Amino acid sequence: QEPSNKRVRPLARVTSLANLISPVRNGAVRRFGQTIQSFALRGDSKSPGCAQKSCSRSAAPTPPKRRNSVLWSEMLDVNMKESLSTKEIKRQEAIYEMSRGEQDLIEDLKLARKAYHDPMLKLSIMSEEELTHIFGDLDSYIPLHEDLLASLGEATKPDGTVEQIGPILVKWLPRLHAYKGYCSNQLAAKALLDQKKQDRRVQDFLQRCLESPFSRKLDLWSFLDIPRSRLVKYPLLLKEILRHTPKDHPDIQILEEAISIIQGVLSDINLKKGESECQYYIDKLEYLDEKQKDPRIEGSKALLCHGELKNKNGHKLYVFLFQDILVLTRPVTRNERQAYQVYRQPIPVQELLLEDLQDGDVKMGGSFRGAFGNSDKAKNIFRVRFQDPSPGQSHTLQANDVFHKQQWVNCIRTA
Repeated sequence: QEPSNKRVRPLARVTSLANLISPVRNGAVRRFGQTIQSFALRGDSKSPGCAQKSCSRSAAPTPPKRRNSVLWSEMLDVNMKESLSTKEIKRQEAIYEMSRGEQDLIEDLKLARKAYHDPMLKLSIMSEEELTHIFGDLDSYIPLHEDLLASLGEATKPDGTVEQIGPILVKWLPRLHAYKGYCSNQLAAKALLDQKKQDRRVQDFLQRCLESPFSRKLDLWSFLDIPRSRLVKYPLLLKEILRHTPKDHPDIQILEEAISIIQGVLSDINLKKGESECQYYIDKLEYLDEKQKDPRIEGSKALLCHGELKNKNGHKLYVFLFQDILVLTRPVTRNERQAYQVYRQPIPVQELLLEDLQDGDVKMGGSFRGAFGNSDKAKNIFRVRFQDPSPGQSHTLQANDVFHKQQWVNCIRTA
């Protein structure tokens, strides 16, 4: 989860998104074209570092993941508390939570540079080029958040209250467009980091960091993912402030405008991110035949869903549904890098016929029983083929479970 100094409150119950782009396993379907909040993967909630246990060193005391902090209301004297309404106290709490969140974010961005980037560069654990690819312009966002923090500080009166926050946010929020490049590069950055973890020196360094108190038991990717998870939180924070703002307060309309601005920013970042991730996978496709190179693949701007499926022989395939074409591939490794070898002829969506098969369906020629394992019935299966029978291509595919089968069927139908 995003490092936080907050106590457990309804607003803080945001699903952990740290493993946004971990490799898809167990036939999970990943879908695109949604807001960046929705990229968490099912069944992959633990960060890679948390699963690693050191057997050569004694276990270090487990540091807290949350920073120690106090609520805004706990810093007030008794007289001040009595002079404010309950609603106003909650409003100030929400504003204070935003302010402290910015402070925590700034500290963590500085920590990522000081504790991870610089030592790995100095010790030649990774090259400068590799580190630039993984970290991006992470520390360049520090002044951006420092500016908001400074504005909030200037707006805070001696008694600790903030009269109006709306104008500050409306002016500042558009600057978050600066994160387009960083968020778009996350898939490639995560892939490189996972590849580098195979290096013993990198793995040992990251494990030592994980066991150190400064990490709060968060792995490196959690720190690199903090800006994106903070972006997701802004609409929630603004809505919380708005919820506790009186109807006649001058901030009401301005806060509504601010919420609209941040939603627009997130939508733009999400669009750019989707295009980038789509291109990432297109670049990893390998073709065995020139006929497989359908121009609809190279022209794709959206990847609707992708994941692992099995064919009727029990072989694992990795399937991509781009906006206009379905591509079946076989995962391969080239020079320690993941690639996808295109399997048979890609099927354009306009020429695709989808059949939702029932468990135990034996319409296909040959023995179908046992093809998907020891079960008497083949379960969670569906078929995709060309509408025109002349290409002669038909693929009976099995999902990991009924949930993922339904996701695939729905996604293909929608396309």
